[in-house]
Amino acid sequence: MAWKVKFFQITRGNYPVQDFMIEQNKPTYAKLIGAIELLETDGPYLKPPYIKKVKNKLYELRISGKVAVRIFYTIKNGEYYLLHAFKKKSQKTPAKELKTALDRMGELV
Repeated sequence: MAWKVKFFQITRGNYPVQDFMIEQNKPTYAKLIGAIELLETDGPYLKPPYIKKVKNKLYELRISGKVAVRIFYTIKNGEYYLLHAFKKKSQKTPAKELKTALDRMGELV
């Protein structure tokens, strides 16, 4: 079964995760596409190290390699919403990145 994955759209009309992806180099972009495709095909059956539950209803899609990237997402009405993406540069997830994802999650109607 294919799961529906959508990019979160902010009020100005941009898609922040899509914009982030376009800014990456080709190998990182390819890994991001691959990880999203995994989410589409495996959905709730996708397990670590590919995903991690961060908070109630907030998860992160984990892309490793030369450049480590995290994409925060949530599930609403059986659809996956990609909320926020960032390059991971330290062990701990920066509070600013987490807050952005939680704020966007709150905007989903």
